Amino acid sequence: MSQSPRYMPAEFEPHQRTLMCWPSRDDIWDGQIAEAERAYAELANTIAHYEPVTMVVDPKHVERAESLCGAGVSVVTVPIDDSWCRDSGPIYVHEEGKGLVGLDFVFNGWGEKFVPHDQDAQLASRVLLQENQEKRSVSMVLEGGSINVDGAGTLITTMQCLLHPNRNPSMSQRDIELVLADEFGVSSVVWLPHGLALDHDTDGHVDNVAAFTKPGHVLLQGCSNKNEDDYARMFVNEKIARSSFSGRGEQLEVDVVPVLPFVEIDSGRVVVPYLNFYVGNNFVMIPVTGHDADHDMVQMIGEFFPGRDMVPLRIGRILAVGGGGIHCITQQVPA
Repeated sequence: MSQSPRYMPAEFEPHQRTLMCWPSRDDIWDGQIAEAERAYAELANTIAHYEPVTMVVDPKHVERAESLCGAGVSVVTVPIDDSWCRDSGPIYVHEEGKGLVGLDFVFNGWGEKFVPHDQDAQLASRVLLQENQEKRSVSMVLEGGSINVDGAGTLITTMQCLLHPNRNPSMSQRDIELVLADEFGVSSVVWLPHGLALDHDTDGHVDNVAAFTKPGHVLLQGCSNKNEDDYARMFVNEKIARSSFSGRGEQLEVDVVPVLPFVEIDSGRVVVPYLNFYVGNNFVMIPVTGHDADHDMVQMIGEFFPGRDMVPLRIGRILAVGGGGIHCITQQVPA
């Protein structure tokens, strides 16, 4: 499918650093933005033990961010609307003859659900300008949390998100697939039908339900509770994944993390998938909630990342209140 001069390294490949954005949209946190700030700082400071972290902060929050972030976190000032860097920030690829290039896709606030988003729509461009980094503009709506790659020609996504009419209504599935192949240098696009049932904000991002651990191997989020809507949804995803092929033409290897934690909050309930972990230089940061299965699920994930520290962080609940998780608020800058 792809003869592209570009390719996106997998998240589990070496990083230069991690990019994050500081909490800015007060109304999504149910009056708990201070707890959200502490969670972002805890994650950033923990990652900084392994690799440098750049924290993008809106001018009005610089003092607060600097007071909570340690010496390993570089604070840079850029106007932002929200704090989901995976979705609004640059997505980094390698391009022949140019080296590292930042892709700047169109950002429309997850299908115009969250406004304003005009600052976040310019975030990738502004960050790349500050970094003096090559930029490539792409005239398609796409968030980083809606795709995942194995660095060897395979990309996984969800039909629920990428084919939603609030993203690219004039593009067919084939049109979108051709852009993915060209921009990310992949030859196989795996289309899972579903994200999580409660993931209304993003229309079912794939980073809640699937992650590559090595070329050709995907870890899927399962749901062992037959009373949950996600039981059937995750079963269908698994069936599709097991019948799919990698960019190398081999059948995908598939394993499933069977437990899907839900947490009751004041406004209802949220879901905190273990699969929304973030892989970096010698670590995997995993969101946990105090669920009885936390230890076993973290240990299971660790079996697929030998030699890396498994770092469970009990910040899953507050991040889910805001609409995301650890993976949603981080973006790797490849080495």
